[in-house]
Order: sequence, then structure tokens, then C-alpha cells
Amino acid sequence: MLGPAAVAALALSVGVAVTLGPADVSLVNVRDILLNHVRLTDIPVRASEDAIVWEERLPRALVAAACGAGLGLCGAILQSLLRNPLADPFVLGVSSGASTGAVLIGVLGLGGGALGMSGGAFVGALAAFGVVLLLARFSGGGTSSVVLAGVASSQFFAAVTSLVVFGFADADETRGVMFWLLGSLEGMRWDDVALLAAVVSAGGVICLASARSLDAFAFGEDVAASLGIHVARTRVLLLVLTALLTATLVSVAGAIGFVGLVLPHAARLLFGHRHARVIPATAVLGAVFMVWVDAASRVVFAPTPLPVGVGTALVGVPVFAMLLVRRRGHA
Repeated sequence: MLGPAAVAALALSVGVAVTLGPADVSLVNVRDILLNHVRLTDIPVRASEDAIVWEERLPRALVAAACGAGLGLCGAILQSLLRNPLADPFVLGVSSGASTGAVLIGVLGLGGGALGMSGGAFVGALAAFGVVLLLARFSGGGTSSVVLAGVASSQFFAAVTSLVVFGFADADETRGVMFWLLGSLEGMRWDDVALLAAVVSAGGVICLASARSLDAFAFGEDVAASLGIHVARTRVLLLVLTALLTATLVSVAGAIGFVGLVLPHAARLLFGHRHARVIPATAVLGAVFMVWVDAASRVVFAPTPLPVGVGTALVGVPVFAMLLVRRRGHA
């Protein structure tokens, strides 16, 4: 069964990832600290280890898992909805818009301090998605129009981001912004965990409820309509869902690529093409993948962690290449 095995794999991955770092913490101590904090036991542990696990490593690992699951879900939706195997959460230009919003706040100080970089990223992401919807509507409204509008939006907002960074930021600001844009899980806290857990869980429920519609979309909009699917309404609902998910994830962790592109393909290879199985499989694979990439980024490149977006690209590109070769071999 996918359920128990998936939960076990994810729990083990998070547990082992939490033990890794400059200060060694055993898996047994991690277990004891968790049980203490949920009031099931009162086992004596070192205060330093408790702080490392509960305040630093565990929130970071859980945020990584939520980001991987959410980005994977977005990729699975977009690849079926747009019938494009190369679609991922950034095809809508949401990531570029989030980057622009964060840079406008961080470098130019727009908003008078009312919004931080995360808030600016969320607003920018939604603004970019609005631009994509308008462009797609005025150019015909089909799936190809959405893809082309996303490409145009991505390029425009990327250009604005580069203009602001290189035209107005000093060296320290440029370094900080660029590190964030590459994806960073530094300084994650429990409120970040709660936010992403709620958003990704709600998104997962909606995705599962839309599994039949996504199965139909994979064969084209005409087939979906013939099966009683309200094509326009379903497409807008799912596009809005992916935009909100991506905007929230990017606002917390920065731009993280290749998760939404690679993991849905891996889930289909392992579990078939029915979305009732692809959706939960992609979420779990994405979560496990991100936890391990983040752990490797912290440990291998210590004491300065590698931006997690760079880690996902370094792992994701070769994996995607192997998937393409395997797919051709089975063709």
C-alpha cells in the first residue's frame, strides 16, 4: 500500500535529516525530544540538543517536505491540465513575479515596511498570475495561450528583477536577494510550518477531488467536455490553485526549481497515470526528495549551506535526463 509505506518513508527521512549537521544528534534523542514536546514523555535531554532539534532542524525539514509536496502537486496538475510534459509551477510566471515583488520590497523599500520580502513575494506572484490570465484570455484562452503567456510573463518579471537588483542594490543587498532567489530554508520557524502545512494539505485535498477531471484533461479538452467536465471552470480553478500554492511556497522559501518538473514523471513511472495515485505519490516523493536535498545541501557544503534551489537543480537535471532516456526506451 502506498499510504503506510509513504508515511514511513517520509517520517524516516525527516528523522534522519534532523540528526545531520555540525552537532551530532542521535535518532533516539530526536525521538525523545519529539515525545517530550508532544507531552507523551518527560525524558531528560540536553537543552542544547533540544533547541537544535525543535527550534532549528525539525521546522526546516518539515518546511522542506511541505515545499517538495506542494511543488510536486503543482507540477502534476499543470502537466495534465496543459498537456505539456515540461510544465512546472514556474510555467505560469508565478516564480518570476514573486522574485520581483521580493526585490521591490527588499531593495527599493516599497510599501513603507508594511510588507516584508515574503509578503512582497506573495503579492508579486499573484500579480504575475493575473497578468498571465489576462494575456491568455485576450489571446484565445486555450492551454497553449496559457503556456505562452506564462513564458512572456516570466521573461518580463525576470527582466524587472534584474533591472532593480543591478540598478539600485548595493553589494550586500544584491548578495542577500540573490541567495533568497535561489531558494533558502534558513531560519524556518513553526509558524512557517503551520502555514505551509495548512496550504499544502488543502491543495492536496482539492487535487484529489479533481483527480477524475485531471484524468480526462490528459486526453484533451474535447474528451473532458464529453465526459461531463466543465472545462473552463475546472481549468481556472486548478490554475488558481497552483498559483496560490506556488506563491505561498515561494514567499516562504524562495524560488525552487525542478521539483514540480521531475517528480510527477517519477510518480507516473512508478504508480501509473491515474491521478488518484499520481497525486499522493507525487506529494510524498516531492517531500522526501526535498528533505534529502536540503540535508545534503546543509551537510556537504557546511559551514555555508548551498541554496536549496541549486541543490534541486543539480539533482533534478540528471534525474530528468534519465527519465527521458527511460521513456524513450519504453516507447
